Amino acid sequence: MFTTRRSSSPLLISALTLATVMISGCQSHSTSKMTPPPAPKPPTVATSSAVQEKAIGEGLYEMALFGPSSTLYVASAQSFKNDNGGVLYKVNPTTLAVTGLTHTDLKNFGMASQAGNDFFYTTNSLDGTVSKVDVKSGKVVKRLALSKKNSKGETDGARELLWVGNELYVGAVANPGYISVIDTRTFTVKTRITHAGKWVTGLLYSPATQRIYAGNGSGEILVINPKSHRIEKRWTTGESKTNLFLNFAEDAATHRLFVTDNSQGKATYVFDELSGKVIKKIPGDSLGIKFNAQRNELYISQRESKQVLRVDATTYAVKQQWRFAGAPNSLLLSDEGKTLFVTVKQELNKDYSAKGPDSLVRIDLSAQ
Repeated sequence: MFTTRRSSSPLLISALTLATVMISGCQSHSTSKMTPPPAPKPPTVATSSAVQEKAIGEGLYEMALFGPSSTLYVASAQSFKNDNGGVLYKVNPTTLAVTGLTHTDLKNFGMASQAGNDFFYTTNSLDGTVSKVDVKSGKVVKRLALSKKNSKGETDGARELLWVGNELYVGAVANPGYISVIDTRTFTVKTRITHAGKWVTGLLYSPATQRIYAGNGSGEILVINPKSHRIEKRWTTGESKTNLFLNFAEDAATHRLFVTDNSQGKATYVFDELSGKVIKKIPGDSLGIKFNAQRNELYISQRESKQVLRVDATTYAVKQQWRFAGAPNSLLLSDEGKTLFVTVKQELNKDYSAKGPDSLVRIDLSAQ
């Protein structure tokens, strides 16, 4: 999931911040007289019994869950001010206890995993590389550089990852942006998808349309054919403002694509995948998003509002709000749709050091 972070470095600004975007109703008894329908129930605030939160460390970003081994990995960039390198935290997904640490020489951000594989990938955005990590040991076994340093000593940021079959797609936070396509069998770059607009952000593969969707800072959703690696269509909202699309979720059964925009749009847009048109706009700041097919619900992290929303995916009504002292960032939904994990970030001081460790949250959706 694409995320943002403030920083004073020009490279970090382009690669990470993207312009710094990121009561019960009563039921009436029947009578012979006509009575007005009951008012919609306002969203409820989460109870602590269903929510666990544990401070982990600075710079938490994306997560990967491995059910067979009951292991949750969390990518960390650590402190941008005081620390070189990052950490991969190995966490018990039930208790949130840290069970292992991998200290890496580079900072970690995006993550991608695939069922049946005993390894995962993480991006090292500031250095434009992708690392392959063994699940059992937590060791980095391979690393691949995706761009060369320019005259200023900077590389194109490698941020979001998408693993489809034997191919790994990595978006470049660059202008112009592009998507590197990696053959996972040889761990080499097989091609680049160019002309991808300014800053490639979120990525999603649709099993329904058999297409890849990529967001960018030019206000476009790119529709990509994974067989030809060609951009077939470019969708926009049609609004006068420039959207900066961040993350995607999909309801394949109804051909709806959900897209967050935390910049000028400040909304979650719902696209019809068959027409490429916007059919709904859910107002409010939005960053991470997940769709739960088992419960027909959307989960949206609101970093500015410091809450995660639970939304009815049919009516788009907010059913529940989980509020936090910090700013919710990345989201991860378990495969069975019963558990939602959230990384919660702390505010930064003027010197860009964190005011405290970021935390990891586990929400039991079945208890709500």
